[in-house]
Amino acid sequence: MGQGTMRSLKVRFALLLIGTALLVVFAAAGVFWSTTLSERTIDRVLAAQHRLELLAEVSGRLTQYGLAAVETLGNPDTPPEALSVTRDAVDKALNKVEAAIGGSIAATADQAEQFRYVARTRPLAKLRAARVILDRQVSLIQRELDPDKRKSMIQGTLNGFGAMTGQPLSLLIEAERRAMTAGSEEARAISQRMRILSLLGLAIAFSLVGVLYRSVTRPTLARIEAVRKAAGAVGSGALDTRLSVATRDELGLLVANFNRMAARLGRRERHVAADRAALEDTIEARTADLRAANERLEMVDRSRRRFFADVSHELRTPLTVILGECDLATRTQNKSVDYGPVFATIRKRAQGLKRRVEDLLRVARSESGQIELDRRPVSALAVLTAAVEGTASEAAKRRVALTLEPGERDMELRADPEWLRQVVESLTDNALRHATGLTRIVIALDEVRVAGGVRARLTVTDDGPGFPEQGDGLFERFRRDAHAGVPGFGIGLALARWVIERHDGSISLGSGEDGRGARVTIDLPIAEETAAEPRADRERVRTGAA
Repeated sequence: MGQGTMRSLKVRFALLLIGTALLVVFAAAGVFWSTTLSERTIDRVLAAQHRLELLAEVSGRLTQYGLAAVETLGNPDTPPEALSVTRDAVDKALNKVEAAIGGSIAATADQAEQFRYVARTRPLAKLRAARVILDRQVSLIQRELDPDKRKSMIQGTLNGFGAMTGQPLSLLIEAERRAMTAGSEEARAISQRMRILSLLGLAIAFSLVGVLYRSVTRPTLARIEAVRKAAGAVGSGALDTRLSVATRDELGLLVANFNRMAARLGRRERHVAADRAALEDTIEARTADLRAANERLEMVDRSRRRFFADVSHELRTPLTVILGECDLATRTQNKSVDYGPVFATIRKRAQGLKRRVEDLLRVARSESGQIELDRRPVSALAVLTAAVEGTASEAAKRRVALTLEPGERDMELRADPEWLRQVVESLTDNALRHATGLTRIVIALDEVRVAGGVRARLTVTDDGPGFPEQGDGLFERFRRDAHAGVPGFGIGLALARWVIERHDGSISLGSGEDGRGARVTIDLPIAEETAAEPRADRERVRTGAA
């Protein structure tokens, strides 16, 4: 049943096509039939007209034959061939008429036409008999010698010939005229019937088209339009749109599928809305967590900055007092006791402690954005020399050889000399404090060519155990090697990177020669290439103790 009902729409359209095809076939058959009848009628009329023309020719030939006979009988000098020629002409004309009548009858199977053919053959036979009788009479008259009797015989022969040929000719001509009239009337009747049939066929066609339109086309178009409007409504967001399933044909199946599709879309939209709401809740919760974490981090960061500022302040003040007292004791010391070396040591240590405090203060200021670098042209070798001199005593105390390799030539940098010196001292101090089994530190200056041009390369290399496997994480503030066992704040490398990056340079960690020890490489842009003479043979500066 389902399969049969599904095919109903196909059956309707099939009926529509079959009806249209039948109309076309009937129309073509009617045109063909009417054309055939018209051609037959026209052919009969034309044949009758042709026979009339032939009968007219026969009438003329008979008249000529009678005149030729009179001329032959009345004038003995007339050549005998004249009568023979006219006789042949009469026979030919009669043969043409007989052939035309026989051909028209052979082309049709109509019984009435066959009867009319038989009726036409009798007058033709009479005409032939009249011609034969006239020949005989002419022969008899030619043998007559009495002129009066001959004249009387000629007159009687002509009258008899006219009587014998007049009636048959009239009958034949009248028959052909009636045939032409009947053909014309038949043509008019056919034309009238065709007009009536055409109007009737047109009315039937319009009626059939109207029925098919009302039963098939209009309902189908209306349902398709309803589906189109419903699809537009669903596309606009009205997912609760539904269509009524009025039939169980193909359009009914389409409507049912459309309703199921709209229902699925509605369910999916509800699921998406629920998922979106859950996602928004999750995002809001995570945002709140992140906001709280950021607030905690900001609080910790503010506490850390405040700690650095407080520690720096608390340490700087007593150190200032210590240094002041040392200066006073130096000026007022007992002349009998030489306290100069002692106070010099105290002062040197205090200066070192003050420098560390200054480092803490700089870190605090760097995080708060309060540091401004005093960048000016400075000799790279002079900065390295100052750094070596500042850490030479500590290296000697630890029995580490501290060496400065000045390279081929000095280079001028645009930098803050105090900050740059502090970076090199901090890197050297890190090596002294953290490298176990250290025996040698080399501070070198070199010239390298990179894509951006010539740059000054500063390296601090030692022969210790090298850096731990923490990579660039050692540059983070307060990050220290947990296995070093040496106290410290973990700000040396972080501060070094901060300073070098502010000088448009780069700093990296690596291994020394042959993969042993640690190496810190600093690349800085050169302010301008100096024309210093090569110093390849210059004595390397070596400071420290074995």
